[in-house]
Amino acid sequence: MQTKIDLCSMALLKLGEQPIQSLTADSPAAQLARTLFDSVTDTLLAMHPWKFACSKTELHKTDNGDFIIPTDCLRIVKCDGEIIGDKIIAPAHKIIITAIMRKPPESFPGYFVSLLTTKLAMEFCIPLTADQTVFRMLAALYETEMQSAKFIDSTMSTTHNGIDNFSLVSARF
Repeated sequence: MQTKIDLCSMALLKLGEQPIQSLTADSPAAQLARTLFDSVTDTLLAMHPWKFACSKTELHKTDNGDFIIPTDCLRIVKCDGEIIGDKIIAPAHKIIITAIMRKPPESFPGYFVSLLTTKLAMEFCIPLTADQTVFRMLAALYETEMQSAKFIDSTMSTTHNGIDNFSLVSARF
């Protein structure tokens, strides 16, 4: 179970820097971690429909006649309606959306932890080390880890089998 401090420390170790003990410390590394962690994590989560971050959520129409997108929703993958700002317009009284939701660090699987710490190391690299060579090396590692993480995530089994409820198959048997 990893925390924000653990993940930022892992990223710093990839740079050859000392790990941090607190996000509130006054060191340049802690200040970078405190400033960048949430936005980098949210962006990385929203980039791909990671299975661990996707969920279905039922929304009910508000008194204004629209649906409010939950604040912890980073990206809507599927919905029956038109997204306008932080609202969804649809004729139904309730809708189900499939969305990528913000998740706590302790719920991240190992493949995402590795990807995130490499991305954080990239973000920390220039401000802390000013080393373009290390940055390019981390960028190449990030691309490789992104491909691996997407592959692992996409090959995880699901319990849904779309053919079970297909009317032509049911009629045949």
